Amino acid sequence: MISVERLHAIAHWAKGLDPQEIERACRGTTEKCYTAGSYITHRGDRLDAWMGVVSGLVKIGAITSAGKAVTLAGMPPGMWFGEGTLLKSEGRMYDISVLRDTRLALMNRATFMWLFENSVGFNRFLVNQFNERLGQFIALVEYGRSLDSTARIARSIAWLFNPILNPQAGTFIAITQEELGLLAGLSRQATNRALKTLEDERLIRLVPDGINVLNLQGLAQFENE
Repeated sequence: MISVERLHAIAHWAKGLDPQEIERACRGTTEKCYTAGSYITHRGDRLDAWMGVVSGLVKIGAITSAGKAVTLAGMPPGMWFGEGTLLKSEGRMYDISVLRDTRLALMNRATFMWLFENSVGFNRFLVNQFNERLGQFIALVEYGRSLDSTARIARSIAWLFNPILNPQAGTFIAITQEELGLLAGLSRQATNRALKTLEDERLIRLVPDGINVLNLQGLAQFENE
């Protein structure tokens, strides 16, 4: 169980809940830490919890039948995910791992389903979440087929700052070039070249501990030359 103050600090969707719903959400939510490189769950596993990233960086991916690792999304602090699996009550369709030491908020399925069945505010949030996530994965198919490495890095950064999925993102993220390359499916060298290009285009500013975004729309719309 977490406190009301803690819930508001780590869950932007909590502002849409009434006092009874907030109390129920707090009683059904705990926090857990994972070390860098560890798996939260593998494809096919059951983990009956809705997850929110409190700190760290989560990677959602899969391994193809040919043994190739594919990254589907990166989840920075502020993002919540896994609602579709809970609603369908099935095993995970992807692997979930952490790229750095990470702290997760875990809401049990009973609490999630109670909010789904009783809270108008929570359902409004879920509709927006599903709509934005659908657009994200449609774009993933597009960029995997048509964009070069610089554009892929640009889109990957933009997704980490998605204002619908993570309205508290701000303009800075603590992330290494290696971590960003893992999220975009690129080598560290290719990622380095792409980041320098984006910095030259004045879309980002590279700082020792991460990236400052100067033009989010420009990153989201960056195309191959």
